[in-house]
Amino acid sequence: MSVGEAVETEPRRRPGRALSFGLIVTAVLLLLFGVPWWTLVWSGNRWPTAVFAAGTVVSAALAAAFPVLMFSGHGRQHRDGPARVADTLLGIVWVLFVWSILGNLLRLALTLAGVEDPVRSRVVTAVVALVALVLLLWGYAEAMRVPRVRQVDVLLPRLGSGLDGLRVVLLTDTHYGPINRAKWSRGVTEVVNSLDADVVAHTGDIADGEVAQRREQAAPLGDIRAKLARVYVTGNHEYFSGAQRWVEHMAALGWEALHNRHLVVSRNGSDLIVAGVDDRTAAGSGVPGHHMDHAAALRGTDENLPVLLLAHQPQQITGAVAHGVDLQISGHTHGGQIWPFHYLVRLDQPVLQGLSRHGERTQLYTSRGTGFWGPPFRVFAPSEITLLVLRSR
Repeated sequence: MSVGEAVETEPRRRPGRALSFGLIVTAVLLLLFGVPWWTLVWSGNRWPTAVFAAGTVVSAALAAAFPVLMFSGHGRQHRDGPARVADTLLGIVWVLFVWSILGNLLRLALTLAGVEDPVRSRVVTAVVALVALVLLLWGYAEAMRVPRVRQVDVLLPRLGSGLDGLRVVLLTDTHYGPINRAKWSRGVTEVVNSLDADVVAHTGDIADGEVAQRREQAAPLGDIRAKLARVYVTGNHEYFSGAQRWVEHMAALGWEALHNRHLVVSRNGSDLIVAGVDDRTAAGSGVPGHHMDHAAALRGTDENLPVLLLAHQPQQITGAVAHGVDLQISGHTHGGQIWPFHYLVRLDQPVLQGLSRHGERTQLYTSRGTGFWGPPFRVFAPSEITLLVLRSR
């Protein structure tokens, strides 16, 4: 999940579209960098000329460099150095932008209290800078830690008694990327293996980069243990970086790639269909044979058996409801990752996180994600390794 995500295609270039895109990017950059500049540098601070000039030059330079770094780091070449700088800068400027806006509430209170500039503006600047610093340090620690386990019991009325208590561990959005998290990945594997899972599922966005670039970070996935099945579906980010190669690599690591297909797990005389569909962006990616197809995933199944469906995005719940799925498990949203980005996520997705019901039969569990995309920060949106305990009664 990222700002401005799109399917990796080769669209016909149109001058008007390019101009519109350029204007939108410029407007966003002016807001993201301009609002913190106004709060911290200009406003009514009345800083000495040298301080004002230095702050202005730094703000302008960062705003100009940011799109260059972002496209260089997250373009087709996936250059890790520029990507690390761009991602970190994005997180910093987003937090400063948000709290610069909220700082105006303090400015209003100080105005009503009769506090004049430059004291008023300098107090606002100090508070905004301090809050942003604390949140960024805390957010970095939250992003880089091995996630806590979140256990959720899910009642599935059609689940056979022999599968009561089935333990499904959900990983999603690991986003192995420019920051090498091989040690973190091994820590995740250790936690998963301590949970005595029957089924382990990964619902996509394994990495930002090709298999060859992220092989070391993804390697611990091969050591994850499950009694009945290890299953995986693609996320939208696979379609930026070799989706079919990731499908093949996960198969090489011993995972079942549920590429619009299913398998059946059995215990004590009861059966559960475990199905998966490609991400909803797959059809437009240009990758041959990749598209979201619920009918193909469930073809040949017994309609009396309960269905657990892996689908990367909560928005794919519409197809799950139409095909009588009992439980869909998803990721993609990251729980918003950096507050208050979750308001923008909700414009695109029906659910932000947690267990929800859709229609008479279908439930959806949306994980906040195991890793993080881009900015190495999580603010008020902790990561998770999810343990879903399926109950028949």
